[in-house]
Amino acid sequence: MSTFDWHSEALTRETPLNASYKMTQNVRRFMIGECGDDFAFDRAFMAWMKSGVPQTLGDLVDEWRKRHNR
Repeated sequence: MSTFDWHSEALTRETPLNASYKMTQNVRRFMIGECGDDFAFDRAFMAWMKSGVPQTLGDLVDEWRKRHNR
């Protein structure tokens, strides 16, 4: 079984967050594309990410938009 390459794989809202998750430039580009140029990882958002609640990149997008009224 191959591991997911967070640096180069195509990302979608359905991409699962799993034990191999890495915060990469690829993830940042995806999040900016989904959330806009104002997107940034902040401490509270990153703590939520590590809480185990989000299951997919779509969950990350939805939560960031909720927190920033978008």
